[in-house]
Amino acid sequence: MEVKTSLLDNMIGVGDMVLLEPLSEDSFIENLRNRFDHNEIYTYIGSVVISMNPYRALPIYTPEKVEEYRNRNFYELSPHIYALADEAYRSLRDQDKDQCILITGESGAGKTEASKLVMSYVAAVCGKGQEVNKVKEQLLQSNPVLEAFGNAKTVRNDNSSRFGKYMDIEFDFKGDPLGGVISNYLLEKSRVVKQPRGERNFHVFYQLLSGASEDTLKKLKLHRDFSKYNYLSLDSAAVNGLDDAANFRTVKNAMQIVGFMEDEVKSVLELVAAVLKLGNIEFKPESRCNGTDESRIKDKNDLKEMCELLGIEQSVLERAFSYRTVEAKQEKVSTTLNVAQAYYARDALAKNLYSRLFSWLVTRINESIKAQTKARHKVMGVLDIYGFEIFEDNSFEQFIINYCNEKLQQIFIELTLREEQEEYVREGIEWTNIEYFNNAIICDLIENHQNGILAMLDEECLRPGTVTDETFLDKLNTICAGHQHFESRHSKNSKFLTDHSLPHNCFRIQHYAGKVLYRAEGFVDKNNDLLYRDMSQAMYKAKHSLIKQLFPEGNPAKVNLKRPPTAGFQFKASVGTLMRNLLTKNPNYIRCIKPNDKKASHIFTDTLVCHQVRYLGLMENVRVRRAGYAFRQAYEACLERYKMLCKRTWPHWRGPAREGVEVLMVDLQVPADDFSYGRSKIFIRNPRTLFSLEERRRQCLQDLASLIQKIYRGWKCRSHFLLLKKSQIVVSAWYRRYAQQKKYQKIKSATTVVQSYTRGWQARKLLRELKYQKRCEEAVTTIAAFWHGTQVRRDYRKFFRANAGKKIYDFTIQRIMQKYFLGLKSTSPSMSPVDKSWPARPYRFLDGAHAELRKIFHHWRCKKFRSQFTEEKKAVYEEKLEASEIFKDKKALYPSSVSQPFRGDYLEITKNPKYQKLNSSVDAKVLLADVVNKINRANGKGTARIFLLTKKGVVLADQKTGQVKASVPLPDLASVSVSTQSDGFFALKLKEGSASAIKGDFLLSSERLIEIITKLHLTGAADSERLNIDISDEFLVQFNHDKVCVKFVQGAAKNGNGASCKRKNNRLLEVSVPTSA
Repeated sequence: MEVKTSLLDNMIGVGDMVLLEPLSEDSFIENLRNRFDHNEIYTYIGSVVISMNPYRALPIYTPEKVEEYRNRNFYELSPHIYALADEAYRSLRDQDKDQCILITGESGAGKTEASKLVMSYVAAVCGKGQEVNKVKEQLLQSNPVLEAFGNAKTVRNDNSSRFGKYMDIEFDFKGDPLGGVISNYLLEKSRVVKQPRGERNFHVFYQLLSGASEDTLKKLKLHRDFSKYNYLSLDSAAVNGLDDAANFRTVKNAMQIVGFMEDEVKSVLELVAAVLKLGNIEFKPESRCNGTDESRIKDKNDLKEMCELLGIEQSVLERAFSYRTVEAKQEKVSTTLNVAQAYYARDALAKNLYSRLFSWLVTRINESIKAQTKARHKVMGVLDIYGFEIFEDNSFEQFIINYCNEKLQQIFIELTLREEQEEYVREGIEWTNIEYFNNAIICDLIENHQNGILAMLDEECLRPGTVTDETFLDKLNTICAGHQHFESRHSKNSKFLTDHSLPHNCFRIQHYAGKVLYRAEGFVDKNNDLLYRDMSQAMYKAKHSLIKQLFPEGNPAKVNLKRPPTAGFQFKASVGTLMRNLLTKNPNYIRCIKPNDKKASHIFTDTLVCHQVRYLGLMENVRVRRAGYAFRQAYEACLERYKMLCKRTWPHWRGPAREGVEVLMVDLQVPADDFSYGRSKIFIRNPRTLFSLEERRRQCLQDLASLIQKIYRGWKCRSHFLLLKKSQIVVSAWYRRYAQQKKYQKIKSATTVVQSYTRGWQARKLLRELKYQKRCEEAVTTIAAFWHGTQVRRDYRKFFRANAGKKIYDFTIQRIMQKYFLGLKSTSPSMSPVDKSWPARPYRFLDGAHAELRKIFHHWRCKKFRSQFTEEKKAVYEEKLEASEIFKDKKALYPSSVSQPFRGDYLEITKNPKYQKLNSSVDAKVLLADVVNKINRANGKGTARIFLLTKKGVVLADQKTGQVKASVPLPDLASVSVSTQSDGFFALKLKEGSASAIKGDFLLSSERLIEIITKLHLTGAADSERLNIDISDEFLVQFNHDKVCVKFVQGAAKNGNGASCKRKNNRLLEVSVPTSA
């Protein structure tokens, strides 16, 4: 169930000033102070929202707050700007009424932030979607761009809007934003060339110099140092809380989101740089021959850089600063400019250039954010414009601003009264005329087409002859002297002749917010706002694409001799258009107030707030609102809120809500003059009546709360008692169960003990009987055994005596043998076959058995050791054993080969692609493949050959090509001859008459001689013909038909090599083997 709330709940002070009692300026200010001290910065005057600037962040703008105020009645929750924004948006969406939100207040009061909050709320509650989100983002991102170019730091506000802004946000029938249109009013362009002490120029200048990259600054011919530019004030260049560099990046990103192209952003920055360069141009006087003075530029460097940026010929712009051409019908008159006029022309150009750039930005933003469809749109306007200004020195700008506020006050009073009257008529309440101050007379004083101040100012500016501010003031004194709201020392009204607070060069106007003293100096020049035609034409000649758009009047083909409209005339026309626009919409007001001049939180200055309350006309607003009925509320809401005050309506009223309210008012005896019944609402005239109802409601709620508490406490105590009673019964039941269980366990335990004792006695009795029976049986058996033993011994005594010695001997021998065998079990040697240890025999008669056991144990140990080997290992050990039998103690090379494993295929002939052809030519399994040296009988030198040993024979092949050179079957081998030395020479002797013996025997050399001979020997043995191995230091070798003796001798090593072979004669080959080898 949704809880109904109201503005009156938990109210700090008075949330709606209409209900303030008593109503006075002091109570009004005190109520604002009270709410401000409790962080309640929003207060209502009916449907008007008063917003106090807290100068700090408050946690009241979260997404949760947005949802809290969404689709809620305006007076349902505590005052908030979201309530007004939601009311305006729902009226636009549901009732198809165009809305406008008017935000006013002086500089620093928070107008810009208020407009942002309204736009952000509307963006949050309206529809979603890619296109809708894009439009919302563009509307929101237009603010940073306009703030950078239109806001500046002032003594009152670090982000003061120096222009008026009105934005029309367009929605479709669903309430989704389609686009918007922005209108700007009276940019303070004089700030471009001069700023008061403690203030800054527009933000964009400082943001550009602080945030642009070095490359960008170089292209724009700028430096980061602010002091290099005359148009930038230095005393307030840095502002606490403002990060110009970060803001510059934000502005560039916002321009991209809004839709600015890269070249457009570049053009805008170039114009900003040109304004800075323009301020650095200085002039010096130069006398002419005719005695007149003309101006000349001191340093032309800044002029040159500016001309390069804008694409203007330097001579054209230089002439525009020195001469002025006046055209009248068919005549042209050129006059020189003195230094003062040149500075005026320079500043006028800077102001016009910047103000036109700002207007172009607004137009360009409008092109991006305008609605794309041409169907009828719902519109919500947001007006953020300067408030009423009263300074010590007020000039033309303050006069124009205050005129705009007079018009807004006029329309505010008219629309407020109209809204009141329409509601009274709608509800059937009799309308009574309300007395109020009508400021139409002040608006007429300013804007009257014939005798208005603006009309006379325009007339003075346009008339020929000498025109000064003094002639303008004289004209005012002549025409406006009799006006009751105009005051001047020189007017015909004698009462001001001695008023020393009114200087002679000033006039005073009594505005609705108070009297304002205006200094006439500068009115004529600021209203004229002249830019010499030579300047416009020079700007039009620029090659820069944007400049031509900003100065269309400079086109020589379209020369217009008419005087351009004055600033006052343009502003008056803009205000008229704005007022007509506002009159077509349903108004919503936000009045912004700043609590102090120090921009500090928690400080409330009564005099400053009182001053703003007066010129904003808030007291007048309250009086107008209270002139009829101070409070009104729908019957349903009223009955829901106060039904507990009457027994007939409490707790539920079954009939219509109006009848319930009538019963309620009769029962409460409220005087009939204090309220009236409308069609859907009850109207309460006096706030005291409402507060009386609220006090009764508060007391009744306390009584109801006490009743509810009493009933609740009784219910709680009864519930507690019943719970205790139920718990006691449960506890008793469980205790009785526990007691019976304990008693049962005790009886059961006692019974078990008695049973155990009984069974124990019976068991012991049975045991005694069994033991007795057993002893009797054992006794009988023992007696029988002894008797039988006596009989046996008696019969065999003679036999035992004859064989006792032999049996004792056999038993002794058997015991000794048993002890011997058990001793061997613990003293037997290790399982290693090479372990030759064996325990000594204990007795001599065991010599044969001892030796036989040693032999058996060794054989068994060897068998166990051999059983651990794989077939491959067995083959390796067999080869090693065979090598040992052949070469041990016979060949000096043998000991070094023991530790080297026999690999066989050293060339990996089956895997190496180099020997693929050779491997395919061999039709048997290769047992050994290695490289050997074949000894040449002619010179004793060796030639590398591949030596292959297969199961069928020996193959010699060329090492490089793999071509088979010789193939010898094993049956053709007669013997192998080797020396006893450490060399690797061996001779393969072939059987005479065999096919392989045609060329003779082979003398070869290899480092793996032992392995080669062993494998040859084993392979021959497998064929049942063992190969004969001849080991001798001198043997004969058959070469072709000759036999040659190969002799091995010991000698010194030559060139670090091993054994070397040398031919001594036709019958002798001598192999020299190094002694160290």
